[in-house]
Amino acid sequence: MVEKIVIALGGNALQSGKGAATAEAQLEVVKKTCEHIAEISSRGYEIAVVHGNGPQVGRIVMASEAAKDVTPAMPFDVCGAMSQGYIGYHIQQCLKYALNKANKNVPVVTVATQMVVDEKDPGFANPTKPIGPFYSEEEAKALQAEKGYSVKEDAGRGWRRVVASPIPKKIVEIDAINKLWDSTVVISCGGGGIPVIEKANGQLEGVAAVIDKDFAAELLAEQVDADTLMILTEVEKVAINFNKPNQEDLSTLNLEQAAQYCEEGQFAPGSMLPKVQAAMKFVRAYPNKKAIITSLDKAVDALEGKTGTVITFS
Repeated sequence: MVEKIVIALGGNALQSGKGAATAEAQLEVVKKTCEHIAEISSRGYEIAVVHGNGPQVGRIVMASEAAKDVTPAMPFDVCGAMSQGYIGYHIQQCLKYALNKANKNVPVVTVATQMVVDEKDPGFANPTKPIGPFYSEEEAKALQAEKGYSVKEDAGRGWRRVVASPIPKKIVEIDAINKLWDSTVVISCGGGGIPVIEKANGQLEGVAAVIDKDFAAELLAEQVDADTLMILTEVEKVAINFNKPNQEDLSTLNLEQAAQYCEEGQFAPGSMLPKVQAAMKFVRAYPNKKAIITSLDKAVDALEGKTGTVITFS
């Protein structure tokens, strides 16, 4: 039986921290990313791809707000949909080419995906999701005063704007994704999905938020009955005491250990914490399955048990 994997791509898989924040620069990074994803597919795994959009949606919002005197600013959910479209376009173009080079003629398609959230989710009262570029503390505080943004320090990397990040409850387009699965590599739930609330009459209404892509990928993994949830990030393994002299890289984590480390504050909010929490949620729902957290360039090795952090029920 073919193993099904949902792959969640971190920001480093889309943009280089050292490169320009342009569409052209992103395309070059995505080309390399898709070579790794194609290698996974060419080894016989069935895959689906979920990606983040924090930097991209932040820049789209900034551009829209900056041009408001010329053309009306776009609502936040529409900016999220725009980021899904252009990131998905880059991935599907590059992944199709990489799969063809690997002699695997499989269609690749992007599904604009809506994600139902609870309008009473506490995330709306406590913004935590970083978006857009990094600032110095001084620049961030100036933006906070000028524009009313919520800003926070982001895992030792600088200051960023933060927005609400509610927990995803339902993937609106899940039936279409499941129907496509057997014949197509589907890119879906981009940026965590376009956040919408479901009104009493069944109508969907967009809201201003960015859903964490790791939780979106976890929900997708549950609903497509994936065998493995793979979360790809900048580091090869999850670590405790990160960036300290006593840093310890972890090859395995069970639910009890992971819960303890989360309680101790070992994982940074908006960074490693949601990745670990999403992995925990998946193996809690499916005790016989696993989640893997590793870096993009070590993805194949991690699937073969050579590296990465494997999260299991016990």
